[in-house]
Amino acid sequence: MIFRRKIVLGLGASALAAPLAPFAQQQPVRVARIGFLIPASASSYATRVEALRAGLRDLGYLEGKHFAIEFRWADAARRSTRRAFVVAAVAWSALSWAGMVLAQAKQPILIGWLHAESSNAGGHFLAVFREGMAALGWTEGSQYVIEERWADGRVERLQPLAEELAARKPAIIVASPTVAAAAAAMAAPKTPIVQGNGGSPVRLRLAASLARPGGMVTGVTNITDEVHEKFLELLRAAAPKLQRIGFLIDLKSPQYAAYVKDARRAVEQYRVEARFAEVAKSQELEPAMTRLAAEGVDGLVMLPDSGLFTTERRRIVTFALARRWPVIAGPSAWVEDGALLSYGANRRALHRRAAHYVDQILNGAKPGDLPIEQPTKFEFVINLKTATALGLTIPQSVLLRANRVIE
Repeated sequence: MIFRRKIVLGLGASALAAPLAPFAQQQPVRVARIGFLIPASASSYATRVEALRAGLRDLGYLEGKHFAIEFRWADAARRSTRRAFVVAAVAWSALSWAGMVLAQAKQPILIGWLHAESSNAGGHFLAVFREGMAALGWTEGSQYVIEERWADGRVERLQPLAEELAARKPAIIVASPTVAAAAAAMAAPKTPIVQGNGGSPVRLRLAASLARPGGMVTGVTNITDEVHEKFLELLRAAAPKLQRIGFLIDLKSPQYAAYVKDARRAVEQYRVEARFAEVAKSQELEPAMTRLAAEGVDGLVMLPDSGLFTTERRRIVTFALARRWPVIAGPSAWVEDGALLSYGANRRALHRRAAHYVDQILNGAKPGDLPIEQPTKFEFVINLKTATALGLTIPQSVLLRANRVIE
């Protein structure tokens, strides 16, 4: 009799898979309640309940996230009747659903991933997002899958790629930077969009405010208005003799006009000459930098981009170093590739943080109710190897401000 009960409970876990599947796949995810009527003491049935839990875990269901078990104990007078009912009910479920369970696997949640960079340049962002999901208890493959789209630094590709993702009907789209979030919002207006990093969605009217977005777009931003003015301050502190600074502008960045305004304000404050070069596609990069060289610039500031500059950063750094220009940019990857300075939020941490937004939305939160987060900590990185190659001696006061120094 005990052996038969274990078989029935083992079948019960598989039998419950099909009824649970709609709960796991609904957006937002609902928690299914499983009633367990026990005709004996809790201790005598503990092993059987644990067997049911283990069976459901093996099928990819997490207690608390996808299901909850409620217990009821029968009194002695009605124990035999209720026990027969429980055994019959579980056995009937097994007979009714076994064929369906064997014939049809549980469908994992589909998450869209839209990024302006290439998979080579931005693959580490996807890796830390996956780590964030795993830390929150999500198992890739059984509970969710990611459909990736990379624009390779070509902003004009974002909209068609977003349309492709929308056609797959994902539960959520994670998009970076803001221009990608805008493309996703246009392609899938009813789908929650989580920005993994970028400028302010408020400036593009993707959200009503940072505190209460109110629509379908939320997530994290790596920009505050003070950052662009800080670029010039730090570059001048590291190389005080700089007098004519070049600024590279990505015309495909939806907020480039605001970035240029911030840069001009910094130029006035630090009383240096400025030269601005505009770029809309990769073929225009070298002519733009050649014009800056002809105009006699002696340093280069990389204003935030749509993904074009980030994808082409090694090419830009190589050009700059050949002309002995110190370069400052936002992401630390620039310094790792030879730029002198970087100052900005940790973008890996931001993409990992995006997983928390995905988790909350899949568990019932509305994207419009989740505040868009701004970074509170910024990382200042110096490449001393580059400083030596450029013949610069970084003042000790500047070195002490650095979070990280590459030697």
